[in-house]
Amino acid sequence: MGDPTAAFFDRLDQRGHEPLLGSMTGRVRFDVVDNGETRRWLVAIDKGDVSVSQVPGEEPGADCTVRAEKSFFDRMCSGQENAMSAVLRGAVECSGDVELLLAIQRIFPGPQRYPLGETGAR
Repeated sequence: MGDPTAAFFDRLDQRGHEPLLGSMTGRVRFDVVDNGETRRWLVAIDKGDVSVSQVPGEEPGADCTVRAEKSFFDRMCSGQENAMSAVLRGAVECSGDVELLLAIQRIFPGPQRYPLGETGAR
């Protein structure tokens, strides 16, 4: 099945420019916890120009930090979870500039849409 979280950040880095973030500037660090180990991605945004890097430790200077279990990030990167609603129910820790989280959640895939009457279940 692969790693939905790593694949999402790889695709985001390859995009280079994201129009949905055209008015934003800042750095968001995503701390993904998996069996007690933390992998960190730093997403730097400069008026829509986006770069992604993996960082080995606590990255100084991140404007916003988002921390959650890998299983949650996999669902968020697959369009099954919404970052803001997860913060509100305590499934995700967010510190720093929450406006950046509000902006960056727009680039995550949304829930699957099905024609009226169809649920997607097979």
